[in-house]
Amino acid sequence: MITVQFKLLPTIEQAAMLQSSAKEYIRIANALIAQINTSVGILKLSSSNVVANLPSAVKNEAINTAKSVIKKYKKGKCESLPILKKPIITWNNQNFSLLGEILSFPLWIDGKSRRISVAVILTDYQKERLQHRLGSLRITQKNNKWTAQIAVEPITNKSTGQSVMGVDIGLKIPAVAVTDKGKTKFFGNGRQNKYMKRKFRSKRKALGIAKKQKSIEQLGNKEQRWMKDQDHKISRQIVNFARDNNASVINLEQLQNIRNTARTSRKNEKNLHTWSFHRLALFITYKAVLCGIDVMLVNPAYTSQLCPICGKRNHANDRRYECKCGFISHRDRVGAINIINAPVVSGNRKPA
Repeated sequence: MITVQFKLLPTIEQAAMLQSSAKEYIRIANALIAQINTSVGILKLSSSNVVANLPSAVKNEAINTAKSVIKKYKKGKCESLPILKKPIITWNNQNFSLLGEILSFPLWIDGKSRRISVAVILTDYQKERLQHRLGSLRITQKNNKWTAQIAVEPITNKSTGQSVMGVDIGLKIPAVAVTDKGKTKFFGNGRQNKYMKRKFRSKRKALGIAKKQKSIEQLGNKEQRWMKDQDHKISRQIVNFARDNNASVINLEQLQNIRNTARTSRKNEKNLHTWSFHRLALFITYKAVLCGIDVMLVNPAYTSQLCPICGKRNHANDRRYECKCGFISHRDRVGAINIINAPVVSGNRKPA
C-alpha cells in the first residue's frame, strides 16, 4: 500500500463542518481508547452503541482507530496510553468518492448523515496513482489547511526483464547501482548532503544559544523535507535505471544495525547517526514494486571487501579497491557487484 496526499479547498462553511467533525472524531476515539483499556475481557463495540455526532461509517472507523491504538500500547510501542490530539477524521473506501477533482464524503449535518463535495488540487502524478485500487480516506488539519490522504493498492504488471541489479547505499555516495552485465551508475551527491547537514546544524546551534526553540523546530522540519526530497529523487533515478536495463530484481543490503557495524571517520560520525538509510531503501522498494520489479534483501557481510573475481578479502584505500589478482575498482561499486550475488536474507533468491 502507498499513500497519496493532496490538498483540499473547502469553503468556509465546509471547513467549519470538517473542524467540528474532526473534533468529535478525536473525542469519541479517545473515549473508546479509555473504555477498551479499562474493560475486563473482550469489549464488543459497534456504531449502534457509540453515541457521537458522526455517520455510522465514521463511528466504525473511530472504533478501529481506538483498537489500533490499544494494540500498539499493549505491544509496548507506547510508554503511556496515547491521547489523540491532531484533528483527523477517516472513512473506509466504500464511503467516499473521487471524481475528477471533487472529493465527496458523508458528515453529520443537522442531525443527519449528508454528503458534501469538496474541491481538491491534484497533480498528474497523483491522478495516475489514484487510478489504482483505493483504500481508506483520512482528512487532517494543520496550520488551518486541510489535507486528504488516500491509501492506494497499486495494480502492477511484473517486469519481463531477466536481469538482476545490486544497489549499495552509503554516505559519501548515497547509492551505486550495478547490473549483472556490469553497467554502473552513481547516484546523489554525498558532499552536498553533508554540507546541508552542517549548515542546518550550525543554524540550530546559533538558535539554541538565542533560545529560539520554535525556530529550531521549524528548521528541523525544513532539513527533513530537504533530505526526504533527495531520497525521493535518488530512488526514482535508481528504479528508472533498473527499468531501462530490464532488471526484474533489485538486491539491497539488509540495513539492520548499520550504524553499529559501519566503519567511518570521526568527521562522518555525526552524519552516520542522522542519516536515514532505511528511508532511501523504503523509497526504492515501493517505487520498484510500482514498476513490477521485485526487491530482495541480502546479507551485507563483507560486500565491500570481497573481490568479485577471486573472492579474496581486501580493505579499500579510501574509495579505491585493489586486489592482488589485478582487479581494481571503486569500493562502492565492488559492494554493489557483490550484493548481486549475496545470499538473500529471507528465503531463496528469485531466478533472474
